[in-house]
Amino acid sequence: MSNTSKTDWARIDAMTDDDIDTSDIPPLTDEFFAKAKLRMPKQSTDTVSVSVDTETLLWFRSKGEDAEQHMAAALRIYAEAQKNTSVMLRSA
Repeated sequence: MSNTSKTDWARIDAMTDDDIDTSDIPPLTDEFFAKAKLRMPKQSTDTVSVSVDTETLLWFRSKGEDAEQHMAAALRIYAEAQKNTSVMLRSA
């Protein structure tokens, strides 16, 4: 397959966030976030049993019927943050 793109990728790669014109993107309002739903991509999962303190479990359950998905997302975010921290510490 030949590359028929006429995009100047070197120029794009050299751009900073300030160089990008985002003036045509409407602001995200409280109304937008009130209607937003968390949609997790389908991934293979393992079922595990984890002890969680009652207060934390009740908080996740108070957010709706998707408590387990929200807990999994929180764990994933934490794990990713720890990976990034570990990489930064090792390279310092």
